[in-house]
Amino acid sequence: MIGQVELMNRSALSKTFASGFPPGAGLSPGETASGLSWSRREFLRNTAGLALGATLAGASPFLHGETARKKRKVIVVTFGGGARDQETFAPEGQENIPHMLNELVPQSSFFTHVTNDGILGHYVATASLTTGVYETLNNFSAVAPEHPTVFEYFRKDLKRPASDTWVVAPSNGFNRIGESDCRSYGPGTGATVILPKHLLSAANSGGTADFDHLLRDNYENPLYTPQLGGGEFELQQLDGILRLSVTDFMAHARTLSSPDELSVYIAKRLMQQEAPSLLWITMHDIDVAHSGAYSLYIEGIRRTDRLCAELWKAAQENPEYAGNTTLFILPDFGRDSDYDAGGNGFQHHRTGDVASRTTWMMALGAGVREGVIFNEPMQSIDLVPSLGAIMGFSPAQSQGKPIKELL
Repeated sequence: MIGQVELMNRSALSKTFASGFPPGAGLSPGETASGLSWSRREFLRNTAGLALGATLAGASPFLHGETARKKRKVIVVTFGGGARDQETFAPEGQENIPHMLNELVPQSSFFTHVTNDGILGHYVATASLTTGVYETLNNFSAVAPEHPTVFEYFRKDLKRPASDTWVVAPSNGFNRIGESDCRSYGPGTGATVILPKHLLSAANSGGTADFDHLLRDNYENPLYTPQLGGGEFELQQLDGILRLSVTDFMAHARTLSSPDELSVYIAKRLMQQEAPSLLWITMHDIDVAHSGAYSLYIEGIRRTDRLCAELWKAAQENPEYAGNTTLFILPDFGRDSDYDAGGNGFQHHRTGDVASRTTWMMALGAGVREGVIFNEPMQSIDLVPSLGAIMGFSPAQSQGKPIKELL
């Protein structure tokens, strides 16, 4: 398939994908996915000056010794909510991601062809990213993943304490993402999940500030209100660890309407207070697209772009993270094409078309080749075994494959 697409006229192919897959393009799904990947590659080559990864060879830049692995830190950020190329990596979308294009991409290994073949719901897709298996749970149910999570593999294999891995997720529906129902792992072996909106609500209990706009839980199904585990004692413990201050958050956040602003604030506090080796942050502002307001969707992309850069800057300024941290940024999936009769374009991700399934990933920091593009297809579930190879644990039940460009 890739060979067929590469043989197409480049200007015609560029017009095809820049315009969002117009009817009559005459491409199979496989050709469309490959063409979308090719379009990202060419755009980044021309805009950011990245080199093709296929031209490089040699030993892995990662240091795999025991001492190096003990110091290794990994941060994973899901560019959650799903964003299409028209609003990001296509020429007309570049104004929405200036920080990624100008600051992060030039430092990264960029993977242009990441496919999600699972269920396109944010909780279940994130669960799949954390387990390396396409989970089949109900997206709107407060249940744990069926298979062991990356956090459980990390802690059990490397004998790490609970304080060494955390999840920060804005949506209360993510409260079970930290550990699975798998018998050999399960309760007490995963990550502590912080729901910043829940913490803010508890911290502001009895206060006068109105955070209703910030604490809204779910854009796709506003009637869904998950049951949360953990009592006030647990919240007080987290409050003590993070030294959470509503006043401080209000002073530093650019907007009080963004759950992602709150999540990054909490993540920075975690990095300062606990310095976890494995930190997972789920962004979600972009999913406001479900409201049908294109301007809010674009605003969410721009904010997520900025917050990713702020998080990386914070890592470089923190002595615990500077020089030994690898950052991964990837969407959970995309959004529907404007030309699929069964969808609503940017508003939803319901059709399972190529635009909603074919995304990207960037890796930057310690051990990563800078300014390189890789165009070979990979699956989103390949992330967990790749993290295992980098950090030294074995994700035995993962169905993905380690990404060879990171080994």
